[in-house]
Amino acid sequence: MLVEGGRKEANLRRALERIDRAAANGARVVVLPEAMTLGWTHWSARIEADEIPDGHSCVALREAARRSGVYVCAGLIERAGASVFNAAVLIDPQGEVILHHRKLNELEIGHEFYAQGDRLGVAHTPLGTFGMMICADAFARGQIVGRALGLMGADIILSPCAWAVPADHDNTKEPYGRFWLDSYCPVASGFRLWIIGVSSVGWLTGGPWKGRKCIGCSLVVGPDGRQVLMGPYGHAADRILYAEIELEPRPARGDGWERKWSKSQAPGSNHRPHPNSQAPN
Repeated sequence: MLVEGGRKEANLRRALERIDRAAANGARVVVLPEAMTLGWTHWSARIEADEIPDGHSCVALREAARRSGVYVCAGLIERAGASVFNAAVLIDPQGEVILHHRKLNELEIGHEFYAQGDRLGVAHTPLGTFGMMICADAFARGQIVGRALGLMGADIILSPCAWAVPADHDNTKEPYGRFWLDSYCPVASGFRLWIIGVSSVGWLTGGPWKGRKCIGCSLVVGPDGRQVLMGPYGHAADRILYAEIELEPRPARGDGWERKWSKSQAPGSNHRPHPNSQAPN
């Protein structure tokens, strides 16, 4: 989805329209990007962040989830007292916030905008157990955030993202997405779960990466550790994508995960995540 820095009302209107349209086409869960209301590292975070669950942005999404009868996951810029967090919520079809995450592995250039995240959890629903992380949480050392969600019983990890590249990035010479596959695939395969990363599109108009572009490429990885779907690339690639999810039986609990993991490594697990010229967020 197109996210415009500092344009909260325009971004919210766009999000509500996407929720309604996706639900009308049969979606049961709608996932929106990171920092969807204000844009990632945009200076407006300092003055326009609002509360969860009763601030203006979250209430608008709660009403949309209730009206459309779907689960809604979205990245929000949250005000909590004197602190501002890069946060995300999962809202159920009754309009209640059932999961509230604050980004743990924020890039250093985001530290001046957002406080340190302080929570990680899962939500049990009739559709399965959802976990939630935000963008760079996925490549915290050892994929610790995704693995922790797997140990907590997540069947599906939802991840609002804002994947940005330099303005002159050439996707034909350096196709985007390998970094995220390297981060998602071992966790998905090791725990037999789904990971869904949804990125914004559009130019970054403020903050340390002003002039870079968010380029979509939203990604679905299945329980076999392989890519199921990737969205189109480009700062104008605003698109609703649909994927059908079928959960797999959980193969283990507790230390049984590690025994399973030692017997069968994930596809792509020999690729170690590393910073690259695509400058993942």
